[in-house]
Amino acid sequence: MKKLLALTVVCSLIFHFVLSAQKIQNHAKNVTIIRDQWGIPHIEGKTDADAVFGLMYAQCEDDFARVEMNYIEKLGRLSEINGESDIYNDLQIRILISESEAKTEYFKAQPWLKKLLEAYADGINYYLSKNPEVKPKLIKKFEPWYPLLWTDGSIGAISVADLQMSELKAFYGNEKNVGAIKLNEDYQQTGSNGFALAPNLSKSKNAMLYINPHTTFYFRPEVHVKSNEGLNAYGAVTWGQFFIYQGFNEYCGWMHTSSNADVADTYLEKIVKKSDGYYYEYEGKLRKVTSKKVEIKYLKDGKNLVRIFEVYFTHHGPIMAKRGENWVSLKSYNRAQKSLEQSWLRTKAKGFEDYKKAMDLKANTSNNTVFADKFGNIAYWHGNYMPIRDNSLNWAKPQDGTKASTEYKGLHSVNQVVHIYNPKNGWIQNCNSTPFTASAENSPKRTNYPDYMAPDGENFRGVNAIRLLEKVEKINLDELITLGYDNYLPAFEVLIPSLRKIKTENVVLKEAIQLLLGWDYRTSSHSIETTLAIEWAQKLSSSIRKIYVDQGENDQVATTKRFADVATENELLEPLEKTINELIEKHGTWKVKWGDINRFQRLNGEFSTEFDDNLPSIPVGNASALWGSLPSFNSRYYPNSKKRYGYSGNSFVCAVEFGDKIKAKSVLAGGNSGDKNSKHFNDQGEMYSKGVFKDILFYKEDILKNAVRTYRPGF
Repeated sequence: MKKLLALTVVCSLIFHFVLSAQKIQNHAKNVTIIRDQWGIPHIEGKTDADAVFGLMYAQCEDDFARVEMNYIEKLGRLSEINGESDIYNDLQIRILISESEAKTEYFKAQPWLKKLLEAYADGINYYLSKNPEVKPKLIKKFEPWYPLLWTDGSIGAISVADLQMSELKAFYGNEKNVGAIKLNEDYQQTGSNGFALAPNLSKSKNAMLYINPHTTFYFRPEVHVKSNEGLNAYGAVTWGQFFIYQGFNEYCGWMHTSSNADVADTYLEKIVKKSDGYYYEYEGKLRKVTSKKVEIKYLKDGKNLVRIFEVYFTHHGPIMAKRGENWVSLKSYNRAQKSLEQSWLRTKAKGFEDYKKAMDLKANTSNNTVFADKFGNIAYWHGNYMPIRDNSLNWAKPQDGTKASTEYKGLHSVNQVVHIYNPKNGWIQNCNSTPFTASAENSPKRTNYPDYMAPDGENFRGVNAIRLLEKVEKINLDELITLGYDNYLPAFEVLIPSLRKIKTENVVLKEAIQLLLGWDYRTSSHSIETTLAIEWAQKLSSSIRKIYVDQGENDQVATTKRFADVATENELLEPLEKTINELIEKHGTWKVKWGDINRFQRLNGEFSTEFDDNLPSIPVGNASALWGSLPSFNSRYYPNSKKRYGYSGNSFVCAVEFGDKIKAKSVLAGGNSGDKNSKHFNDQGEMYSKGVFKDILFYKEDILKNAVRTYRPGF
């Protein structure tokens, strides 16, 4: 009987293996990949699952390392390759993103979603089987539940309210809490721009959409994926995900900007320790604190070691810190099957009403959405997942965890969330700025919404976008691109006049001040004023560099105006003196053109990009979004470099015109391949530096005319 049972199990495994192998072969045969002259993959599959299979295979061809790394991070396993420095990053992920929940959701998923998840894993694993020379750092087999760990496509940030990593480290690592960590320059300068224009502002009488995410370079490739089941989407996909994150189909387009809408909150828990464990007070009674063990593996001195943490939970969520005598729990929504479903379904939307149905899932926590369609509709949603809360409380602060009055009371409907549908002025903009100026006088009114729903303030990109869009009468696609590349820096409209406070007899300082006072606030590669202004402004108060603000805080524009009003002569003069001295020390003169030091360089496909002053690089006239530049190019000095090198900002940029036929153009930072030996590694670098866009190939006849290679995965 035992032999018969064992034989049955073996036969079942063989049958499953054969069935799985046959399914993979069918996927491969049902997929065609056409690479155009820019190396962009146009993937066609008979079914949606076939298309997903082909998409994952193509992504791995272009940059398997980034596909794998994104899932190493989401699995909370970075310390297995990076060592102890990432233990608490892994712990945070493992606390907030549950593998067991993801696995359960996969097994219970609707058949259509389950097919996509399996096709995702099959596509990557098939690539690895066909390319044995590719050696994964850690993940040798991808599982179909992995996409349920990372469900919204954003750059990877998770919502932790106002908590700091130092607090997590102090609580679970018994290490000294060094206090709040300042947001670094990289984070403060990130963001995105999205513009939608109605037919009345278009020369062709078609709606237009401008897609301009600001991310770290090479974070998303450009792809086109199509099936016989109604999928036909083009745009940017985050490495390792199977849906177009920002892009368009033949009916509509969607652009996501990062939102500061309040979707995660902290609670102060009153803890009581008893002989059998910890309890927390709730409505005058004690509840048991639950716990679980989290095992973090890490690499040290070539050996694989393990640290085990006991992690605590209340009904609000995991304990993440201790403040005073209270423990701090976090209520968040960092992954959800509904979010993944929404991410997929919106790519197949057939217009405004269809897109709203996807929004009705109310599962997108991290994004605002700027939208346009072929029927002339334009729209904007400020966030999507939005808990109903007591508006008399300041939700930017920790809440009293002992009271039921601080609990969420369901979710707001999509129509209750801050939104704009077809404004009379015919345009919508969002630059990670307040929705209450998104359509000028046609914007929503702040007084109509709870304070927690849109704490975002104004920033200088928002100011610049409004200035430009208010002047639009009739423009075409190329003019929209020109608008999106406007080189005006409105922050210096506020900061530069403050230099009149300085009284100095120093000849060099006087000349520099007069040069800046006569500047038109436009950046360019030949501008000395741009170099002086940016190097100086970065040494001023850090408060003016804070773009994302919480409920009750002054926004960037107000803070900068206040600084310019009250700054003393010395607070302005010392940074300018330091700037001039540094420029002279590095370059022998303070009259340095911006393009001479502001450079784009791509030397390799590594995550920690290397830069070298002695190797070729491209001058860039654009500047950081921090100062209001719409085309964002964040650059900085590196050890042993005298030039500033770009690392984030404009990445995939796309302008789309809807109508009977799609007309679209795009440009990508560097190129579509992560392989330094590929001709598509940096074939768009020069175009990128100048804002020169290529025509997007959306229709089969155009794709075939420009086809360089046509093949099936693995063949």
